[in-house]
Amino acid sequence: MFRVISNEEIAPQLNRMVIEVPRVARARKPGQFVMVRCSAGRERIPLTIADDDPKAGTITLIIQAVGTSTKEIVAVPAGGYLTDVAGPLGLPTEIERLGRIACVGGGAGTAVLFPLAKALAQAGNEVTTIIGGRSEQYVILLKELGAFSKQVFVTTEDGSSGEKGFVTLPLQRLLADPNQRPAAVYAVGPVPMMKAVSNLTRTFGVHTIVSLNPIMVDGTGMCGGCRVTVAGKIKFACVDGPEFDGHQVDFDELSARQTTYLELDDHGCRLDPQLAAMQKD
Repeated sequence: MFRVISNEEIAPQLNRMVIEVPRVARARKPGQFVMVRCSAGRERIPLTIADDDPKAGTITLIIQAVGTSTKEIVAVPAGGYLTDVAGPLGLPTEIERLGRIACVGGGAGTAVLFPLAKALAQAGNEVTTIIGGRSEQYVILLKELGAFSKQVFVTTEDGSSGEKGFVTLPLQRLLADPNQRPAAVYAVGPVPMMKAVSNLTRTFGVHTIVSLNPIMVDGTGMCGGCRVTVAGKIKFACVDGPEFDGHQVDFDELSARQTTYLELDDHGCRLDPQLAAMQKD
């Protein structure tokens, strides 16, 4: 059993939970995730570790609660317990000092982007961050990202905060300016966003890493549910990723697989892949 230290809603249907998991807090690295189960017999959910405090033995998870299982998880109050928090799983981010880096996050994907951007900044990179959401209330972690980013651009679809439009607008300006063009781009968010970012950076020949979170059952590579096609080969996001070269990912196949069980979840089944929920964003 793992104790919930705090649980707060930071945006509509988006909760930040701090959980006491000492072994994971000591071992995790940026880019890794945990498999969380609310109680016995319920669905396992893959969740990226947004932050950690090894001294306190805690990890921070930011959870989009739109399906049956994630709603059950965020309903656990501070002082309550989760049955399972297994990890850290997945390959950690390869952190290198490359110079200028652009980190792009969309919606709840900004939570996944945060530990990557933080680690890249700590490695001595000059980080420019671009984050977007449907409206101002869906833009998260702006202050936290600003603490280590050279500059932060915000976009919203309705123009309620920052620039009206999508994250590709400020990214295109950066790419088009030789004096600001990043050596690499890291993108996390809904599949259409990551596809658009990858298509844009391809035209400029800028290396692009995306973090994928497809439907996942066990997180160990045994079920095959999280398979994705990268450079024409089958990979499993849980053990080969979750990060891949965005220019080599078959996003059309990934998008089709993400929506496989949405109808079942809408009818009350316990199927709740979080990134499939992001497809609704």
